Amino acid sequence: MSQVVVVGGGIAGLSAARDLVLAGHEVVVLEASAEAGGKLRRREVAGVLVDVGAEAMLARRPEGLDLAAAVGVELVHPTTASAAIWTGGVLRSLPRSLMGVPLDLDQLEESGILSDDGLARVRREPGLPATILTDDISVGDLVDRRFGSEVTDLLVEPLLGGVYAGHAREISARAAVPQLVRFAERGSMLEQAAALPSTFDPAAPVFAGVAGGMSGLAEGLVRALVEHGGFTLRTGETVRELGRHDGAYVLTLGPTTAPERLRADAVVLATPAAPTARLLAGLAPVAAAELARIESASVVVVTLAFRAADAPELAATTRSGFLVPPVDGRRIKASTFSFAKWDWVRDAGRSEDGDLLLLRTSLGRHREELALQAPDAELVATSLADLRAAVGLAARPVDTHVQRWGGALPQYPPGHLERVARIRADLERVPGLVVCGAAYDGVGI
Repeated sequence: MSQVVVVGGGIAGLSAARDLVLAGHEVVVLEASAEAGGKLRRREVAGVLVDVGAEAMLARRPEGLDLAAAVGVELVHPTTASAAIWTGGVLRSLPRSLMGVPLDLDQLEESGILSDDGLARVRREPGLPATILTDDISVGDLVDRRFGSEVTDLLVEPLLGGVYAGHAREISARAAVPQLVRFAERGSMLEQAAALPSTFDPAAPVFAGVAGGMSGLAEGLVRALVEHGGFTLRTGETVRELGRHDGAYVLTLGPTTAPERLRADAVVLATPAAPTARLLAGLAPVAAAELARIESASVVVVTLAFRAADAPELAATTRSGFLVPPVDGRRIKASTFSFAKWDWVRDAGRSEDGDLLLLRTSLGRHREELALQAPDAELVATSLADLRAAVGLAARPVDTHVQRWGGALPQYPPGHLERVARIRADLERVPGLVVCGAAYDGVGI
């Protein structure tokens, strides 16, 4: 029986471990931090366990749903509370869209998000010829061509900012929104996007989560692997070197004064781009060089707990939160009213001593790392100031938590798919060595 080492215990590494264990391999997962799960993490805020990383996954893709079902993790869906766009100092209902491309022009007009000129530009899109692309293009450039800059600035930017923490005019359309590229090459993006609801149940939930926090998915996966056997998880283990000797891989971990060397028949690198590049330097130099060029964005999630009695206007909200276009110049890029979006969060906050309302803000886009180096207290104060301006929230929180995610979201510039192809082509020369994770095929679960 072969032994495979998976470096990285995030959801990608754990999923790879499951596939390998089910195929009959002995698997050791090495995770540098104190816990597995990666960006699936929860922490206690005012006595309530809540997500401080990813809070949901797409419910219209099978991979995450199938994994949860396979390991016995029950999924829940958000409430029907609606999101808003905070622009021009006003909260405006977020119209139905496909990553910002309008699906309902009446809703778009009623929202008041676009100017009259911007709305008129959108209405002209069906008359434009198909956009034939010979090379990759950014999402923003594609949407600019078809709909004008207002749609990019006010609708696409805040949505992409929430997913990639990047900038629409720097993110690859073919990598991030391939469906929109296909639409543009066929003709009117507006008409094709508007026809989408006929192909699926429009009432079906878009997202799914786990009651108690998304880290429950990682915990359920680890539990299932332990029960199956042939699986070992080692946390607090940083791999410093990866080499090959006598037909086997040799991983060096531990302190330089007392290194441990672990042999493996095959290795999966489920680590971020930068450490993966370092580990591959001697084995796959072309792949390592390509990985070293992948940039990443850092983000901060600020979680705030309020007494419901102190914030009656918040307790009565029908919104799940709001997104903020970068052109508005605010510090936060979004706020999620977790208590309104997820029934399990509202229920967890109930108490005989008075109900708690938990919400969170997110800050940070690509190349904004310096601003995120502010002290925790400053990031909390910034969040409170923007919340007060957006929804009139004047109450003081009873507890806060600041979660920093350094270099957490890899950026997909135009040409990203070609870069990934070059990485994998170089690795094909090295038997038994593969990579996986957010740097390649998608940043979601």
